[in-house]
Amino acid sequence: MAAGEPGAVEDGGRKGGLRTALGGLTTRGRSFLAAGLAAAVCAYVLGQGDLLRVGLLLAVLPLVCVTVLYRTRYRVTGTRRLSPSRVPAGAEARVHLRMENVSRLPTGLLMLQDRVPYVLGPRPRFVLDRVESGGRREVSYRVRSDLRGRYPLGPLQLRLSDPFGMCELTRSFSAYDTLVVIPRTVPLPALRLAGEASGYGDGRQRSLALAGEDDIIPRGYRHGDDLRRVHWRSTARHGELMVRREEQPQRARCTVLLDTRQIGYQGAGPDSAFEWAVSGAASALVHMLERGFAVRLLTDDGNAVPGEGTDGYAGSTQESADSAGLMLDTLAVVGHSDGGGLSRAHDVLRGGNEGLLIAFFGDLDEEQTAVAARMRQRAGAGVAFVLDSAAWAGDESATGAADDRLRRLRESGWTAVPVEPGDELPELWQLAGGMRTDTPSAPSGGPNGFSGGWS
Repeated sequence: MAAGEPGAVEDGGRKGGLRTALGGLTTRGRSFLAAGLAAAVCAYVLGQGDLLRVGLLLAVLPLVCVTVLYRTRYRVTGTRRLSPSRVPAGAEARVHLRMENVSRLPTGLLMLQDRVPYVLGPRPRFVLDRVESGGRREVSYRVRSDLRGRYPLGPLQLRLSDPFGMCELTRSFSAYDTLVVIPRTVPLPALRLAGEASGYGDGRQRSLALAGEDDIIPRGYRHGDDLRRVHWRSTARHGELMVRREEQPQRARCTVLLDTRQIGYQGAGPDSAFEWAVSGAASALVHMLERGFAVRLLTDDGNAVPGEGTDGYAGSTQESADSAGLMLDTLAVVGHSDGGGLSRAHDVLRGGNEGLLIAFFGDLDEEQTAVAARMRQRAGAGVAFVLDSAAWAGDESATGAADDRLRRLRESGWTAVPVEPGDELPELWQLAGGMRTDTPSAPSGGPNGFSGGWS
């Protein structure tokens, strides 16, 4: 049931069939029926009339309960509301259920059960007392998941029971909701990036608009244009009324690159290297949107999300909150790719200067390190957070190869930051922002033995 959209269940009548109603006999009802039949057989064999009456009473009671429950007609509507419908991993969401009896008859005892995936917790069950005609009942429960994803909630099930507990019938609503568990995001320190213009950031551009500085290229007059903007020299040259076009600053661009190659990460679960990279990418894109950048999320297979607008950047045509929500919804379900390289992402970046590039890389071999180095040439500035599989797996024998890859990235202009298990992104972000920009190589003596910068 979508929030605010009522669902209805009509119980009784011919909907389930008598055979289905008999299948709803509880253990108590089946025991009464079996005992009554056994007593009736014994009474017939022994010729005991009193025992026969007792047996008939025991056998008839559950059948009467089935018939009454089968023929009783209830109309019950229900709504489900998620608060909120999008939560970070590890946070709780509350689900509110509202049931209303829209029939003319009061209901009996109702047992309410909502179906939820096992990762969200135990299946919630509620017992509702008699609901009068036109009455309503509200209940709520909490769900929580440490794993990001999209989880269906529902359909909601109602279980009807007679006063003696002899029979139970289950009816289901048809609608369901979806809870989106997005990656964890952490606030990042506001750093002045190299080359950043005040209020816009690195690579400030300009675009045509209805207010701003004059552009020397005129355009044809359109109904409603201010006559004070008429460009008379161009009007005389073209023989038609021409007005001056104008321009205004455009948001600086930032691309957040997430390496999802399965061979680049080891392990699984909420504390794995891949989940750290996904959470880091989510934190970076939210931070850059808040800084006023137009942000694009790019994966190693070359897919840019959400891809709204002609330029593929979020935030340029939408509010930052909406843009962040779209990309976080995508990161909620992103998984490992089967690709073995970063060439497709490099092809997307080949078009020219794409402004700031923030990358989260998994394990890089020599070939992929070379591809990543060429990516830096297509960006105004580049920051790479490199997660080494050996370190996350506890293997210290491959640290030399990891250091060599970091050195090659820094020589190509990247501000390369190694990520080890237990590292927090805000500290690494602060470290990257504080690196010197006049030394592209990695001399010793810097923080953690490396240097670089937002170039």
